[in-house]
Amino acid sequence: MNQFQLICGVDEAGRGPLAGAVYAAAVILDPEKPIQGLADSKKLSEKMRDALALEIKAHALAWSIAYSTVEEIDEINILQASLLAMKRAIEAIEASESVQARLAGMQSIQLLVQVDGNQRPKISLPCEAIVKGDSKVQAISAASILAKTARDAALYELDQQYPMYGFAQHKGYPTAAHIALLRQHGVSPVHRRSYAPVRALIEAN
Repeated sequence: MNQFQLICGVDEAGRGPLAGAVYAAAVILDPEKPIQGLADSKKLSEKMRDALALEIKAHALAWSIAYSTVEEIDEINILQASLLAMKRAIEAIEASESVQARLAGMQSIQLLVQVDGNQRPKISLPCEAIVKGDSKVQAISAASILAKTARDAALYELDQQYPMYGFAQHKGYPTAAHIALLRQHGVSPVHRRSYAPVRALIEAN
């Protein structure tokens, strides 16, 4: 009997910013409920991402979002923290009732994880790394949208807590405005101390 594969797409958001957690999402799309307009989240407007995120959450067979904290990023580096967030998202989706029920109901089903990029998280499931996967695999596109919208939402919350840094505008990325505000107000508890621009400010004071 041929095995039927369920694809679990995985992507992360937030490796480049100087502040905030790094997020990852895992998505298993429902072949019977296609979602129009899925694409790499970076190529979509914020409004389009938000609309698609609602559709993905409503129609996917399963989805999960996870993150690694600023402290974890500083402790184990951003690559390892990104892979850890991916691992957490995959394990959450694997443990979800909808996926467990689907796997139990079909003996010949196999869950294949496809991750954007060239690095794979350490998981027990079969896993492929696909460069530019967020523009090649719909489930990875969906994951990129969920990860990006979750991270943006978190940065809007940080903007409420730390309004002096302008997080709502630059989302923590190292823009000229962000660097200027960092110099003016100093390093906050949510800035990544292992990142060169932040570390340089700490060492200068």
